[in-house]
Amino acid sequence: MSQRIGVVGAGLMGAEIALVFAQAGHDVLLNDRDQASLDRATARLRTLMEKGIGRGFYKTEEIDRALARIRTTTELGAFSDRELVTEAVFETPHVKASVLKALDQICPTNAVIASNTSTIPISTLAAELPVARRPNFIGTHYFSPVSRMKLVEVIPGFDTAETTVRTAMSAVTDIGKTPIRVKDVAGFAVNRMLHAFMIEAVKLVEEGVATPQDLDTACRLGLGHPIGPFALMDAVTSNLCVQAQEIMQEAYGERFRPPALLKQRVRAGYGGGKGKPGWFNTGE
Repeated sequence: MSQRIGVVGAGLMGAEIALVFAQAGHDVLLNDRDQASLDRATARLRTLMEKGIGRGFYKTEEIDRALARIRTTTELGAFSDRELVTEAVFETPHVKASVLKALDQICPTNAVIASNTSTIPISTLAAELPVARRPNFIGTHYFSPVSRMKLVEVIPGFDTAETTVRTAMSAVTDIGKTPIRVKDVAGFAVNRMLHAFMIEAVKLVEEGVATPQDLDTACRLGLGHPIGPFALMDAVTSNLCVQAQEIMQEAYGERFRPPALLKQRVRAGYGGGKGKPGWFNTGE
């Protein structure tokens, strides 16, 4: 059954979350601060789907139907009829808090509000909401690229109602993803494993044990990983990795302290990201 879906944040994650709901037949409203950001997001989604035509993933009419289900708006007030809203803004508590407070004032009282945070405990974010809203608030952590990655961590907060958990699990399953229920702790499950792995990989480079290129090769050919840790850091940005590790360091101590080399590269402008220099990217 089609639902009225809202997504706040038209970046890499938010835009693709909107897309997978639209592909499943839902009415999707995508929000960002300005129309230029929204236009770039919709153009990126069309390009993403068009690249899949040659591999037999999509037909032209399927692309048109999916994108037609995504409407864009710069006004959060348009979310007053949404049944499920996902916040996918910058991974900073005060930015997310601002969005959540605004959504509380706008969304129906029975709407489920979900956060796509990758590291911040859901109950910490829920503290920014009135007590009455907290049973309908939950974490749904998607993985990048959302259009291909099947996993979603579903994270109930201290006050999340079981009906909200069931709603989130059902919504995620409906769009072709596989949900796992995870306890509400900093970093949840996957990022705690991933960043421990990344930290050790950078330490191996610091110690001169192996190069980033050889370590990525080792992970692909020796461990069966589809992508090595350094290529992954370039894709998601080392800036975001440092930020996540600092959040987990505060929660768990020294084992998640970002390596000095990683912080140094970020400060020097080698954080990666599209068109920017990283471990492998030249930025040209």
